[in-house]
Amino acid sequence: MLSKAFDLLNAFNANERVMTLNELTEAAGLPKSTVHRLLARLMDLGAIEPHRSGYKIGLTMFRIGSMPPAINMRDRAIPSLAALQRFTRQTVHFAVLRDLDVVYLEKLPVGQSPSVLSAIGARLPANCTAVGKALLAHEDLDELAETLPLTLPRLTPYSIQDRDSFLKELIEVRRSGLSSESEEAQPGLACVGAPIIVNEFAVAALSASYRIGHPLPRGTYSMIRETAVSIAESVKLALADGRSYHFPREF
Repeated sequence: MLSKAFDLLNAFNANERVMTLNELTEAAGLPKSTVHRLLARLMDLGAIEPHRSGYKIGLTMFRIGSMPPAINMRDRAIPSLAALQRFTRQTVHFAVLRDLDVVYLEKLPVGQSPSVLSAIGARLPANCTAVGKALLAHEDLDELAETLPLTLPRLTPYSIQDRDSFLKELIEVRRSGLSSESEEAQPGLACVGAPIIVNEFAVAALSASYRIGHPLPRGTYSMIRETAVSIAESVKLALADGRSYHFPREF
């Protein structure tokens, strides 16, 4: 029902500030009876207001829309990610887990980044990426074994598709604190990653990518670990200060 309410709210736009019941029904693609019930509830909440010609967005929604956004975890991470990029002279990524995929929140490329798959907002199978492995390794592996399909998604011939083999790799990732992939997401590219651990949860992950045959500078693995810890500490400090953040999971 919540998704239908958002469908109804999204029917309003700059060109249609006031809409009739029939117009909302057509724009939202919902049954008229459903729209009628949703309108009644949304008017009770102040999200929609009656108008002599129909309905309009209510003051409650305008107040929410005018609120300054809370500083998010990505903003806290960028200084540390930039430092890692300067050290490695390679493209750096920052991502969160969504189901069994990763969503990239930030990408700091160097020159003409060879990867278009990992653009900001892109969603990729977690098993094919270093950030995804770092995140999944800190999930409950017993539950993960029941959730993962027997055959995992593949982006290249090098992607790990066997569930049991992948779970064994996750055990090693958790032990070492680092994840890696070599041409599993894109031919010619490899990545090394680490999780951002806050209150015992992997809330995000970072990675540095490089071209096969052009290894990362000496000390990169330590720098990746230190960067992950630095971001986690920054987030913990912000939480201790009582600030509001958009996190991928609740603590």
